[in-house]
Amino acid sequence: MNKLVSIFFLFFLIGTTSVSAQEELNIVVRDSIKGEEINPLAPSKAAFYSAILPGMGQAYNKKYWKIPIVYAALGTGIGIYAYNNKNYHKYRDEYKRRLNGTEDPNGKLSNLTDNQLISAQRQFQKNRDLSLIVTVGIYILNIVEANVDAHLLQFNVSDKLTLKPDIYQNDLNYKKNVGLTLNYNF
Repeated sequence: MNKLVSIFFLFFLIGTTSVSAQEELNIVVRDSIKGEEINPLAPSKAAFYSAILPGMGQAYNKKYWKIPIVYAALGTGIGIYAYNNKNYHKYRDEYKRRLNGTEDPNGKLSNLTDNQLISAQRQFQKNRDLSLIVTVGIYILNIVEANVDAHLLQFNVSDKLTLKPDIYQNDLNYKKNVGLTLNYNF
């Protein structure tokens, strides 16, 4: 466990130094229509923050309501993994005891056959591995979502460009028609 903490601490130190190096660049791009400043490094920062600590990229984007969703999804995946791992080892240990000849006759699993124990082991192992893949997928989705959201925050939506539904009357048969109007003001 100490190794895991030290590795996490090392990645955290490397990450904070690279973020401070990026902040020193101060790349400023002006939006051609609105004239506002755009930070082109913001999406990569949001993705980096989410990779270090899930939900931190969402906080960087000021979308705080997404953080509980990220942790609920990751927590559910980790909980399902732990449940399946515990049961896998329970059935595996019972099967190993039977092979050694130290079976507990009053145990909860004593009424199962060897084939049933093997089948349960395989099922819990399969579910455990699947839940690990899903949890890693949720973690990656958290990073991608923070990156895309940071890109969309800088997306230029001008007041000069409008698209709205329109109902107009047909001149030939005087019936109402539905359509879209696209307006661009110079």
